[in-house]
Amino acid sequence: MIPLLRPAMSPEVPARVARVIDSGLVGHGPVVEEFERALRARVGNPYLAAVNSGSSALHLALRLVADRPGGDGRRRDEVLATPLTFEASNWAVLANGLRLRWVDVDPASLNVDLDDLERKLSPATRAVVVVHWGGYPVDLRRLATILDRAEAAWGHRPAAVEDCAHAWGSTFEGRPLGNHGNLCVFSFHAIKHLTCGSGGLLVAADDETYRRARLLRWYGIDRSADRVHGDYDVAEWGYNFHLNEIEAAIGLANLDLVDANVRAHRDNAAYYDRELAGVAGVELTERRPDRESSYWLYPLKVRDRPAFMRRMTAAGIMTSVVIRRNDAHSCVRDAATDLPGLDRVHERMVHIPVGWWLSERDREHVVRTIRAGW
Repeated sequence: MIPLLRPAMSPEVPARVARVIDSGLVGHGPVVEEFERALRARVGNPYLAAVNSGSSALHLALRLVADRPGGDGRRRDEVLATPLTFEASNWAVLANGLRLRWVDVDPASLNVDLDDLERKLSPATRAVVVVHWGGYPVDLRRLATILDRAEAAWGHRPAAVEDCAHAWGSTFEGRPLGNHGNLCVFSFHAIKHLTCGSGGLLVAADDETYRRARLLRWYGIDRSADRVHGDYDVAEWGYNFHLNEIEAAIGLANLDLVDANVRAHRDNAAYYDRELAGVAGVELTERRPDRESSYWLYPLKVRDRPAFMRRMTAAGIMTSVVIRRNDAHSCVRDAATDLPGLDRVHERMVHIPVGWWLSERDREHVVRTIRAGW
């Protein structure tokens, strides 16, 4: 079976992890600091804090948003978000006592429908959460313009949180994600482009937000404080979200191969773009010249998805819908609303293998199987 997703591990991982274990220091320490320095160089933004998962980074980002001055009380503060994502994106909103309001999906890109987002903005909007689905960036320039207009109308600017869990290596207008003035969250989960086994990253846009993020990721305690004698104060309580030395060692080793792997994903995606264009029963997603996807996933919109998936499985090719639309869960029943764009696409979307592990024969087999019909 050709896998849909697969962990990428450098051969240097065992040696780096062994050195950490031999050191006797496996919590937060110098390897985490080294990893963060390397990430700053890759992302191009100094304001970043590594954490123990992408979910923790999302929770921390929404905490930073919820605590900003100017809100109307968390229970009344709204967060506009897409239901087409992994549940972690939206459960972080609920975990911070904020109210979800669903925004429709653009069937062309599978990202948030920015027209619908602008219609739903209101003085109660505390933040918007956008997801770069599969690694394909949202139009961040248009998003900024929409938020500019909201600020002019209501005197406060809703925060933008970018869920970049799929998007390590993606760019918008030539700059890596994490450099467009928003709070950005990356995942280093086992099957992501860059993995620590489990880990994540929060990227801020200013020094004060960065300072708070570093404190809140570890109970609100300044790591330089005198904890031997207990001479320190916690002004703002936080969480146990810090990355540990073993995870950082894995991440450092995998930084050596992640760029080549992202290029392989892009090469395979370009091959599919050429070979699947115009195939009956298949619709490709949007491509625009101002953004470059990491293609962590390669989504298709297909006729008769169950039959398509059965045919692919019979041919030894793994496919998946990857997620369930979040608005279908009973725990968010009270946020239900009409989402015609999502309705049009949800039952047709499916993902095919696009990763670095594909051989030329593999991807040719994928294309031949789809062209043969189902």
